[in-house]
Amino acid sequence: MGRLGTIIVVLIIAYAVFQSANEADRDEAGNIIGEGQIDAFTMHVGDCFNDNQDVLGFGAAGGEVQNLPGLPCSEPHDNEVYAIFDVSFDSYPGEKSMLEAATDQCLKRFDRFVGRPYDESVLDIFPIYPTNDSWSEMGDREVICAIYHIDLKKLTGSMKGSRI
Repeated sequence: MGRLGTIIVVLIIAYAVFQSANEADRDEAGNIIGEGQIDAFTMHVGDCFNDNQDVLGFGAAGGEVQNLPGLPCSEPHDNEVYAIFDVSFDSYPGEKSMLEAATDQCLKRFDRFVGRPYDESVLDIFPIYPTNDSWSEMGDREVICAIYHIDLKKLTGSMKGSRI
């Protein structure tokens, strides 16, 4: 292997070490126990995370959510994942239809997690759903339903069964 090949291998290893050092720590049950990045494709129900540029639509990915800043739910946080499911469209239905379907299905799952009907809660929802690019390039069919406080207050603890 030449000098350039060696440099490339070193850079790949360094990047992998950097990525793993920045990943959220999970316990054996899969709960986040230490702050770090969570890949959107490895989210779990009950994961808590803060907003970042991708969630807010200002990221380099052009509104696509790739990594989220995860942290234990016991720490103040912006959002919590309360449902994950796959959509069943045969082909990408377009942004508007995808958002409508994701929102509708997330609303149907809200009460089961929080223990209070959506229209009586201080919590609001936002779905993270496939884009046309993630659908076609990565086979993405997953919708992540997240909750947050309607007044943008930090949440502390899990909202599962909170009835707020």
